[in-house]
Amino acid sequence: MKCFLKIIFIVFLSGGFTAIILSCKKITGPTVTTDSVSGITETSAVSGGNVINNGGDEVTARGVCWSTAQNPTTADFKTTDGSGNGSFISNITGLTAGTTYYVRAYATNIEGTSYGEEVSFITSIADFDGNIYQTVKIGTQVWMKENLRTTKYRYGFAIPNVTNLTDWASTSTGAYCWYDNDIANKNIYGALYNWHAVNTGNLCPIGWHVPTDAEWTTLITYLGGETVAGGKLKEAGITHWASPNTGATNESGFTALPAACRFTGTALDPEGFAGIKSGGIWWSASEYDLTNAWASSVIFNDSKSFKGHLLKNIGNSVRCVKN
Repeated sequence: MKCFLKIIFIVFLSGGFTAIILSCKKITGPTVTTDSVSGITETSAVSGGNVINNGGDEVTARGVCWSTAQNPTTADFKTTDGSGNGSFISNITGLTAGTTYYVRAYATNIEGTSYGEEVSFITSIADFDGNIYQTVKIGTQVWMKENLRTTKYRYGFAIPNVTNLTDWASTSTGAYCWYDNDIANKNIYGALYNWHAVNTGNLCPIGWHVPTDAEWTTLITYLGGETVAGGKLKEAGITHWASPNTGATNESGFTALPAACRFTGTALDPEGFAGIKSGGIWWSASEYDLTNAWASSVIFNDSKSFKGHLLKNIGNSVRCVKN
């Protein structure tokens, strides 16, 4: 805190002396808050702040600063967004896809620079098709918040779109389809992939991978175990889930969506599709035996999460996790 003196001279001519009056103006650092982060893309985001008290002196600079390390300062990357009190908007640019950043608003007056509270965010990630995915950090892991919907492997090779059930059931190589062979299901529910596509190791974007069964277990354990994890994973409400969507809170931010699966038989549907809005099943990268692989699932009428092994030719959703 600085104290600035104000000097007042009063001269009394009759007495022949001068009186000096000193006053002290106390200056502190400004008070500034940090806005939440929005408009997140692969390389940019929007934040800002609000200078709610100038500390007794003019705010000459304000903005946000950010870094991949906690407690960023103006020595790191920063914006400059005007001066004075009040709200401001900051455009954060030059970021790296799929990366965690920490951001704080700042404000500067003659006393120095003050900072608002720190907020963090993760930039989005894109697949080879250009589909953009939002991400979320859960414990020590960073996950996609959406089901994968790419039609190409990470280096651009096309994944066969197999629509006929007989061909789907007999293929021993990677394949995908949309639920009901309807591309209208793409944006919300993503694609269904057989495990052969997963096993290529090239299904997720560079820097990401299909989680192993052990990594799924790490997620479920962090969320409190199988008994409650399903509810914490599921998107809340019944916009995309069938009622009652038991226990769904999406506390984790994972936003599990029920794209169900494509079986290799015809018992439930002529083309093998079953369960959309009722359950979600996600492949792991872990093989169970020559014909089966591990998968995790949640359903509409239970707050539990489930794990089991399924035939490799079944079509399931995929979520990617950061390397």
